[in-house]
Amino acid sequence: MMRVLQKKSEIAEARRTLRSRGLSFTNSFFGAVKRRLGISCGLVIGDERKSWDLLLTVDYIGRHLGKSEPILDIGCYGSEIVPALHALGYANIAGMDLNPNVRGMPHAEAIRYEIGDFTRTGFPDASFQAVTAISVIEHGLDSTRLLEEMSRILRPGGIFIASFDYWPEKIPTDGVRLFGLDWLILSADETRAFIDQADNVGMTPVRDLQFDAGERTINFEGRSYTFAWLVLQKAA
Repeated sequence: MMRVLQKKSEIAEARRTLRSRGLSFTNSFFGAVKRRLGISCGLVIGDERKSWDLLLTVDYIGRHLGKSEPILDIGCYGSEIVPALHALGYANIAGMDLNPNVRGMPHAEAIRYEIGDFTRTGFPDASFQAVTAISVIEHGLDSTRLLEEMSRILRPGGIFIASFDYWPEKIPTDGVRLFGLDWLILSADETRAFIDQADNVGMTPVRDLQFDAGERTINFEGRSYTFAWLVLQKAA
């Protein structure tokens, strides 16, 4: 299954839905203001631009996973996924990030936070029923190694959910680094190649794939693009 964010208004609609369900935890607006003023702002949770993919992810997990099933969020530092799943009553959640401050994330008393490399997590085989990766795969990762590791740590029938920067035609990002890593806006061809790599390690899209885009919903670093959301399932 793959979906593409078609209109900027869908972001605001998703945030309103998240707020109405008590699943909105962002303080990113105030954090951004403080950063611009040179004021230390500590941990900044969430990004309202990511409302659409956050809602798709928690809804999909809510429909398909029981509350005791193990879930891992990679790239979890500052993400709303973990607090949202905790609020929904999921009781077996882990988070991993390269940022050593990840253990200061909310609900550390109930959630296993780990510092580590997403391509070498150290978790045992078949540890998780779902792995989420919100705005992760476009940031300098070796996609083959990442997919091999996700397939290894997922249970048979488990799901990998990823959202990422996307535009059907190639948008160059040469020379731009984010979080100290290379940045990629995936094109349709690059996304298809990623799906083919996943198939090589036993993970396939759940249903239909959408590659067409509508509006350029995001403007960042002089590029205009949108987001895509993908669900892959490990063979049972």
